[in-house]
Amino acid sequence: MSLSLNLFTGIAVVAGAFFFLAGTVGLLRFPDSLTRLHALTKADNLGLGLVVIGLLAQVDSVATGLKLICIWLLVLLSGATVSQLIARTLRRKSATP
Repeated sequence: MSLSLNLFTGIAVVAGAFFFLAGTVGLLRFPDSLTRLHALTKADNLGLGLVVIGLLAQVDSVATGLKLICIWLLVLLSGATVSQLIARTLRRKSATP
């Protein structure tokens, strides 16, 4: 059982790292700020979710698992809030002559 959990954790963490890398490539390659923001937030949210799911298989208590889930939810909430603020600021800048 331990080998299968370790394998699942490894696959999930590597997949999460791949999405982090894809978001970074999108940040560097896309032409404007809104598409960069979209690529970065989507890929980072999915990447962090996969990393957390992979780590949940390794926790030894329910409290530790709940802490991981709370951290994930906090990062999702803060990422969505910050991306909305950045997008709103960019939209206001482009609307004014």
